[in-house]
Amino acid sequence: MQRTASAHWSGGLKDGKGTVSTQSGVLTQTQYSFSTRFENGIGTNPEELIAAAHAGCFTMALSAQLGNAGMTAESIDTTATLSLDKTDAGFSITKVHLDVKAKIPNADKAKFDEAAQNAEKGCPVSRVLKAEITMSAQLVS
Repeated sequence: MQRTASAHWSGGLKDGKGTVSTQSGVLTQTQYSFSTRFENGIGTNPEELIAAAHAGCFTMALSAQLGNAGMTAESIDTTATLSLDKTDAGFSITKVHLDVKAKIPNADKAKFDEAAQNAEKGCPVSRVLKAEITMSAQLVS
């Protein structure tokens, strides 16, 4: 399986602007720029898209792990907070924190915790990122 996305950029770093698009068409010439990446401009940026991909990937992986443990979630909500920091090597993604809230009727806390840890380690996006990945996972009612 292969998935593609593309980017287009015109101009210099600070005065230029670009767009990103995905094969599925969910993103079609979606705007990004220096201000959307390093300030608070309107549009997206690569780090936000990585965070969204990580949250989505992890959430599906957790659903699978819960199924393996005999549990089905009523809901799982994951927020991925990605940190982009200036390092000696330049700007780097230094960590991602996953904040997970799962509603699971009659959940076994120990099995939930194990499923969450397995999902974090097994999620393909977790494995591709060369960054510290942390997570907090909690059951909510």
